[in-house]
Amino acid sequence: MTGKMTDDETKAPINAIGNFYKPWFFTHAQKFLSSTKPSAELIPLRDYYHRHSRSIFWEIQDIIPFGNNVVFRYLLGWISPPKIALLKLTTTEALNKLYTEKHVVQDMLIPIKNLSESLHLFHKEFELYPLWLCPMRIPDQRNKIDLSHLEGDEKQQSEIVNGFVKPLDDDEMFIDIGAYGNPKPRDWNSKESLRRVEKFVRDVKGFQALYADTYMTRPEFRQMFDHRLYDQLREKYRCSDAFPEVYDKISKKARQ
Repeated sequence: MTGKMTDDETKAPINAIGNFYKPWFFTHAQKFLSSTKPSAELIPLRDYYHRHSRSIFWEIQDIIPFGNNVVFRYLLGWISPPKIALLKLTTTEALNKLYTEKHVVQDMLIPIKNLSESLHLFHKEFELYPLWLCPMRIPDQRNKIDLSHLEGDEKQQSEIVNGFVKPLDDDEMFIDIGAYGNPKPRDWNSKESLRRVEKFVRDVKGFQALYADTYMTRPEFRQMFDHRLYDQLREKYRCSDAFPEVYDKISKKARQ
């Protein structure tokens, strides 16, 4: 599936996919691409930007299994996507445990040269489709960081780092692999599976999205992410007196 920006509204029919009564975008794409005849449609720019918003990518099928039914869409489609705060408020402890132990929401940034072996690993660990694949470049930011507030040796030392994530030496592209949903392997164990995936990502010099829970230890987390500039700024502004580290916010191990 490819998309090109255009102002010519005569090239193809317009599909305002963002309207509440429209089918979820990922199901529309599946149906659209299953056709053997090449075809095209125009999607308004705002709808295109938010094409995955109503269905929370494809997470909504696990939250509202009947949500793509035409009757539900026309009568109650306007409530989608449900507010995350509402879902948390109405989720029982048993459901929350089930969601934690039998559900995965993870994005991993992998060097694109490791895409093939990454897909094999994701299939082995999650057997979950569709997968989100999004190319991403991490630019070298060493000469673009504003260091005017630093002085002397501190400034010289800081100029050699990029921050939490850094490009590969050959400036190769990364690709974001996202897995969202209920893994299919029998007796799937979230902690054991994700620790294997996290180790693989560290080994290939990739990164884990920080919105997701991590099962890494603190040394493993610091191995994946470059903390040098982060530690300098925390020390300079005395952040340790008031704010926890990123690891303490996202790590299940740290919160237990």
